[in-house]
Amino acid sequence: MIRNALLLLFFLRIFSLQAQNTSTIRGVVKDKIKGELITDVEVMLEGEANSITTNNLGQFAMVVSITGDYILQIYAPDYNPKRIPLHLIGNEIDLGVIFLERDITVEKEINLVNITDDELLDDEVNSNALALLQSTKDIFLNRAAFDFGQAFFRVRGYDSQYGEVHLNGLPMNKMYDGRPQWNNWGGLNDVIRNQQYSNGLGASDFTFGGILGNTNIDLRPSGLRPGTRLSSSISNRTYSGRLMATYNSGVKNEKFAYIISASRRWAKQGYIDGTLYDSYSVYGSFEYLLNEKNTISTTAIVASNRRGRSSAITEEVYEIQGNKYNPYSGLQYGKIRNSRERNISEPLFLLNYNHESKGLRINAGLGYQTGSYKRSRLGYFNAPNPDPTYYRYLPSFYLNSPIGANYESAIQAKEGFVLNPQLDWENLYKANSSISQGGEAAYVLYDDVIKDNQFTANITSNIDVNSHLKVDIGFTHKRLSSKNFAQINDLLGAAYHRDIDTFSETLNDTSSDVNKFEEEIFNYNYNLNGSNTAIFTQLNANYNKVKVFVTGKYVLDNFRRNGLFQNERFLDNSIGESEQIKFSNWSIKSGATYTITGRHWVAVNTAHINRGPVLQNIFINPRENNAIVPDLQSERITSVDASYFLRMPKLTGRLTGFYTRFQNTTDVNFFFVDSGVGSDFVQEVLTDLDKLHLGAELGIEYQLSSAVKLSLVTSIAKYEYASNPFVTINFDTAGASEDLIDVSGSKFLGQSAVKGYKLAQGPQKAIAAGIEYRDPKYWWISGSANYLGNNYANISTITRTQSFLIDPETQLRFTDATDENVQKLLKQKPLDNFYLLNMVGGKSWLRKGKYISVFASINNVFDTTFRTGGYEQSRNGNYGQLKQDNLSGNPSFAPKYWYGFGRTYFLNFAFSF
Repeated sequence: MIRNALLLLFFLRIFSLQAQNTSTIRGVVKDKIKGELITDVEVMLEGEANSITTNNLGQFAMVVSITGDYILQIYAPDYNPKRIPLHLIGNEIDLGVIFLERDITVEKEINLVNITDDELLDDEVNSNALALLQSTKDIFLNRAAFDFGQAFFRVRGYDSQYGEVHLNGLPMNKMYDGRPQWNNWGGLNDVIRNQQYSNGLGASDFTFGGILGNTNIDLRPSGLRPGTRLSSSISNRTYSGRLMATYNSGVKNEKFAYIISASRRWAKQGYIDGTLYDSYSVYGSFEYLLNEKNTISTTAIVASNRRGRSSAITEEVYEIQGNKYNPYSGLQYGKIRNSRERNISEPLFLLNYNHESKGLRINAGLGYQTGSYKRSRLGYFNAPNPDPTYYRYLPSFYLNSPIGANYESAIQAKEGFVLNPQLDWENLYKANSSISQGGEAAYVLYDDVIKDNQFTANITSNIDVNSHLKVDIGFTHKRLSSKNFAQINDLLGAAYHRDIDTFSETLNDTSSDVNKFEEEIFNYNYNLNGSNTAIFTQLNANYNKVKVFVTGKYVLDNFRRNGLFQNERFLDNSIGESEQIKFSNWSIKSGATYTITGRHWVAVNTAHINRGPVLQNIFINPRENNAIVPDLQSERITSVDASYFLRMPKLTGRLTGFYTRFQNTTDVNFFFVDSGVGSDFVQEVLTDLDKLHLGAELGIEYQLSSAVKLSLVTSIAKYEYASNPFVTINFDTAGASEDLIDVSGSKFLGQSAVKGYKLAQGPQKAIAAGIEYRDPKYWWISGSANYLGNNYANISTITRTQSFLIDPETQLRFTDATDENVQKLLKQKPLDNFYLLNMVGGKSWLRKGKYISVFASINNVFDTTFRTGGYEQSRNGNYGQLKQDNLSGNPSFAPKYWYGFGRTYFLNFAFSF
């Protein structure tokens, strides 16, 4: 007892001595050109968590109780950061006036973020580019976004649902799939640049967070640069033109500030044929300063994005038509028309209260979002498939015939595809208006529509207990009402559509007229309701060279489906409410940072997270019934990362190793089974799926001279399946063979032997070497050479089950399906490795207090053709079919791939005052 008391007194004495050994660092920050004071400048010692900001006179005074050599970093948006070496020995340091130079490369960040989000944020490829689109000072993440991003690289191989995006503290990740929808604020680059970011498992003071990191975008006018900014752009990427204008009043009479911003982006077609682009975004925010400690702000964002989509294609199609080919589009009366458009318009309204005083910060907010998300597609009913890449129209169909190769027909098929590669809109109208149809539609253009109404409430408090301890507390509640239905967009010359299932001649809705007309709801109609309540608390301790944090979170999820159509194939469970699905989960994460010296430190973080499945993985086929994935489990995530940081006057860098294991994952996938005269959805349910992600990241920068900077970034990782999941296939009961399914319309296929196969999570090896030159006369140029490899297409889990080896005629294993032959047939092959060269540059002028800038970039300078991802088709249901299909070396159901852009350019002009 006495010994413990003496030890406690000893440590208290040490801490008191440390507290007495304090240093005070003072300074004033000004603009080097204009001589104006700069307010709200972030000042911090690198390696330390705490930072301060300059006051309205540009002054700062930082008191620290540490000793040794440190780098003082001074950072302000639109300025080059200033890094000042200091030797702290309990002394007073007055740095006098510190001049910051305007960052002439700021246009790089503004424009490349916009480029990246438009090219990567397409749900068809599940890109998680949002984690890369941060205004971060981390060299690795910058390179990952701007150089690796065009190859659909994912940081640590994570999906974007494992990172959080907040606007004014309110979480923006969707309840349906867990991902942020960047299009809800896309094009507003001028107002989303004030970002607070935490990487990986690091501590965040506004959320428990995800393993990918967290971003809070502060949209308040007071945090953004006042003035006017006008810009225009031309490009050959996803859009051809862009106009953007922003005005920020700044704080008027020390009472209020407001900001308005708008942008317009458009293209008849982007780099890929037939991919129209039509988007506008409008933003407005008003902030009222109640006093120096309290503010209220309101924000409204209305962003509409209409975009033509493109398709993955087989190598056979690529060899004939090239990497710009898009089978979804064709000419109608001389104009390009795409059958697969995505139209998003989900206005967002925010109300926020902020309090900041000594030792206490509070952010409370309310958010409401409404609007629609539409995706169009062609439906065909007792009519030929209109897709020009349908397998029966291609040469491989005749080469892989069970009765032998028909070379003459294959040549004719190729010639026909070369002459008529696009969707034939005029033929669709002719088919619908033929006398034999009698007014009934053989082809229908319709929209899959999601209309969400979501309410969000959030409050976060940051409490400084003393100079060593800080507590963060947060509460969030989200409530979702989501309407989901199919709506006829265009009858394409027909009088009506007969709303039945073509396989079984059963009604999609027994309670309404079978004949449907334009703008009417048909096929399916249901609501999804959900709520999410989360509480987190975090303790941060900072004692001299050691900083630690511990964070805990509790989450309660509730979901329910309400069917509005009584489907004749599922009379018992298609209409009305499903049972309520509930999940409650605890999560914890912690970390420690040890400062070796002021220029070297290490950090280790760990997390054990339990999270309920996202809404899209709960119901097997919500379009038709209330069936729920059996034995539904919460996902369990175990993750660790360790980092070494280096901050020298000329050399900075980070080396990180990471390990993450996902367990008990559930995944519901949909794909078409095509019979030639119609098609049907099949639902594939994977349960007890484990995945493993491990690897290392390195990013270093070296300031060779005042004008030249070198950089090296690399990521070496392994992402693979870590278990053999269970597979169940679900059919429409009336549309599948009775010997395949049970009375519930499903067939259990057992385990899929995928353990050890690589995950399709983007390149698992990436290296970039860059050089940048900044001239004192305000022009700059940079280039980066990039190597990307170890990328894989998504595998078919069905073909790795035991049922795949069974001959349906004999119900016995195929005689030649030896382990050796099966492994050879199912061997996973990586996509080709490739090199890319990117060039970026710009020039700025200051004329009478007004800035003029030009920015230009060329990506993929040597026009390299490369595949960014893809997937194996699951059409071949057994070993015999797949073997037969591969005999010619040109299978009809070969994997489909997405191809990256070739050489592209982007040019931007900006004027700010």
